[in-house]
Amino acid sequence: MLGIFIGLVLLMFLAYRGYSIIWIAPLCAAVVALTGGLDLLPAYRETYMAGFVSFTQSWFPVFMLGAIFGTLMDYTGAAKSIARWLTKVLGPKRAILSVVVGCAVLTYGGISLFVVVFAMYPLALELFREANITRKLIPGAIALGSFTFTMTAMPGTPQIQNLIPMTYFNTTPTAAPIMGIVGSVILLGGGYAYLVWREHKYRAKGEGFVEPEKKASESEVATTEVLPNPFLSFLPLITVIVTLNVFKWDIVVALLAGIVMSMITNPGKYQGFTKSLTNGAVSSITANINTSAAVGFGTIVRAVPGFQSLTNLLLGIKGSPLISEAVAVNLLAGATGSASGGMGIALEALGAKYYQLALETGISPAAFHRIASLSSGGLDTLPHNGAVLTLLAVTGLTHKDSYIDIFITSVALPVVATIAAIILSSLGIY
Repeated sequence: MLGIFIGLVLLMFLAYRGYSIIWIAPLCAAVVALTGGLDLLPAYRETYMAGFVSFTQSWFPVFMLGAIFGTLMDYTGAAKSIARWLTKVLGPKRAILSVVVGCAVLTYGGISLFVVVFAMYPLALELFREANITRKLIPGAIALGSFTFTMTAMPGTPQIQNLIPMTYFNTTPTAAPIMGIVGSVILLGGGYAYLVWREHKYRAKGEGFVEPEKKASESEVATTEVLPNPFLSFLPLITVIVTLNVFKWDIVVALLAGIVMSMITNPGKYQGFTKSLTNGAVSSITANINTSAAVGFGTIVRAVPGFQSLTNLLLGIKGSPLISEAVAVNLLAGATGSASGGMGIALEALGAKYYQLALETGISPAAFHRIASLSSGGLDTLPHNGAVLTLLAVTGLTHKDSYIDIFITSVALPVVATIAAIILSSLGIY
């Protein structure tokens, strides 16, 4: 079991240093295999790659179609149109809420959070300028709307973090709706209250909006460009959500329907459709391989003799088995700096055991699904997380400027929401 911990610590250290999980996952898996007494080459070519390929086989279509959908919504201007309409409705007086809601609508509609960051930043900049709110709060607002409740808690969200547990627990995207809704209220309500409090603190110090050092010319162009009708722009998002949750279509078919609707509602953009399909497909490869690499690591962990000791340690945590699941997913999401990657490792190694426990204890498998999803969105956004680094780079801010707000909204509050969900499940409320 010591080898498992050494492998995990090495994985966390190398991920924190910014190295790609595509090569550090097999390297750390080799450490686990060697210390666990496995033959190195068979462990890599058979065990590790079996986990890697199995995940790719199951989830590559979702990663690819999700990326294509997001790329099309970005290319057609539909994502910006929705975001701009929402910000106009709520107005600069509610600048923070406008940004949070804009991000939330886009991510709940199935658009990748990376696309959302690029679509929302110019609008956030405009709103915060007009409201004279410091730019330092923009990353926290975007993180709250994109990385939290619409990613892991809201029942029915088509984000991958809500879909992966379905395979292990035989559940649906709307699993444990009450737990999910309560978690969402805690995340949205708590996060928004915190950001408003921070705004007041900055105002009290006399700190308001300061223009970026590098004038955001692209942002200003974005606020004047002609965008499609916002109500037509909503149709692809609604199509994905309704077909997935009301008609119970497979997520692959639901995303295809959203892609087709995106094209139908923007016929004048047809010349760029092929390029968008290509760009989306290509961009999906890295995300899929990253998570598959993490799952491969989990497969090696499960194969070594020390895994049984680790299982006993985790399952020996007093109280509901949901607590041990939350601890396992959170720690592994933090180690990898990835919500889907950490969840993939944990469920690949322990998913079958937790499903068995669900059947034995009478706890609904849906509760295990929701806790896995909520937990994946906790420690994943530590400072080395790729989405955090992208968000700070796009906004031109530093960890010193804004990470505390990201931490509160997307690390601390998700842990609180997970605890609340576990308490609900202990009362038989799912």
